[in-house]
Amino acid sequence: MENTDERGIYQTMNREPQDIQLACFNLGANLFAVDIMRIKEIILPQKLYGLPRSSQLLDGVINLRGAVIPVMDMRNRFGMTPLAEGKNGKLLIVCLSRQMLALAVDDVMEVISVPAREIKPPPDVAEGVGREYLVGVCLSGESVFMVLDVDVLLGPADYREIARISA
Repeated sequence: MENTDERGIYQTMNREPQDIQLACFNLGANLFAVDIMRIKEIILPQKLYGLPRSSQLLDGVINLRGAVIPVMDMRNRFGMTPLAEGKNGKLLIVCLSRQMLALAVDDVMEVISVPAREIKPPPDVAEGVGREYLVGVCLSGESVFMVLDVDVLLGPADYREIARISA
């Protein structure tokens, strides 16, 4: 799954309506999706190397074929309880504007195609529940998927922290 267009869903939504492919994953009972064009690959968890200083954002880094990639546990990012002991989950390697990032998720379920016009704005909900991380929501069958805006998972301070850790 090579990344050929870093703008993916955001560029597609400005053209004529067409299908967008979304990789769907879960965190417990919560269903999420990411534009497949932003995903470099999906892998099983790798050996995690700790960081010299503790990070509230990152769990550590992995070595993926010579590339050092920071790992963000999405359960931690969204304030959820950690994955049960003995469960491994999956890593989504995503391409951000300035960084490759591994997103630790419970499981990757499927890839769905959704017409761009059917991705609706995120619902108005109370502050502090992660709405700022969403580009929209979509339906697939009977399931509702929250479509993540991966570019806002890391803010300027987060990029500085990653640069500090990488140095």
